[in-house]
Amino acid sequence: MDYATILQILDSTVRLGTPLLLACLAGLFSERAGIFDIGLEGKMLMAGFAAAAIAAVSGSVWIGVAAGLCASLALALLHGLASITFRGNQLISGVAINFLASGLTVLIGQKWFALGGRTPSLEGAARFSPIELPFAEVLLPVPVAGPLYRELISGHSVLVYVAFAAVPAAWWLLYRSRFGLRLRAVGENPAAVDTAGISVVRMRYAAVAICGLLCGLAGAYLATGLSAGFVKEMTAGRGYIALAALIFAKWRPWYALGATMLFGLLEAIANRYQNIDLGAVVLPVQFMQALPYILTVVILAGFVGRAIPPRAGGEPYVKER
Repeated sequence: MDYATILQILDSTVRLGTPLLLACLAGLFSERAGIFDIGLEGKMLMAGFAAAAIAAVSGSVWIGVAAGLCASLALALLHGLASITFRGNQLISGVAINFLASGLTVLIGQKWFALGGRTPSLEGAARFSPIELPFAEVLLPVPVAGPLYRELISGHSVLVYVAFAAVPAAWWLLYRSRFGLRLRAVGENPAAVDTAGISVVRMRYAAVAICGLLCGLAGAYLATGLSAGFVKEMTAGRGYIALAALIFAKWRPWYALGATMLFGLLEAIANRYQNIDLGAVVLPVQFMQALPYILTVVILAGFVGRAIPPRAGGEPYVKER
């Protein structure tokens, strides 16, 4: 495998890992506040449809992204209403959101565009174009570093750079700000936070809203950056993979970056190589395509080390009188 091929695989890794990274960070904020969110998949799906549909109608990708953010935020607040205000089962609420998004996207898409649930293909200003960073062409002849900068670092859409910038931003917000300290405390001991005069409900709604916005970016990127439109069930389980990556990352932003890029790498390799010859054994394409999901099961089964979730996770808070 030559250097150019490695760079191409890594470039695909970044593109395929970006929606997983955004969704993983979304789940990180929600679960750090004690709200488990199985509905990442549904919010991404609804955001992808809204972004592609509005971008196709308006001709502007930014209007589409705004629509995707609003759609995902609406589902996030619905999840918050069910699990925080009404103290319902968080897992059931998340699953319901996934089913709701799966049905609504096809129903509205068919009614609106009559394309079997798809949106029209996005072109021009209706989708994101790659951004060429300064001096990418000038530095290309430089050995090793030039192609690395030109092929891997440069040439991505703006949401890819937003996703990578969100990692240090999330780390700072969670571990270096008063808001982050309170949010993490709500996920560990909400009664103590309440005793200190801080609203547990407000903090959890804030975390759920951040989760919705990040899922909105993930879905919008899928439909307007990675693809050129929305197709039925285009998230293809990425929300569940993001949850597995979150557990693998032990609810930490920098670990989340590594975990999601690992899943992106597996998908990139599966897309590039139909069969992998290991000498004595030839791995078929079906096995390579299933690798991300196999790794998801391995992580969730606890074979990669014990991950301890926030202590108050999944439990509705009842204010003591």
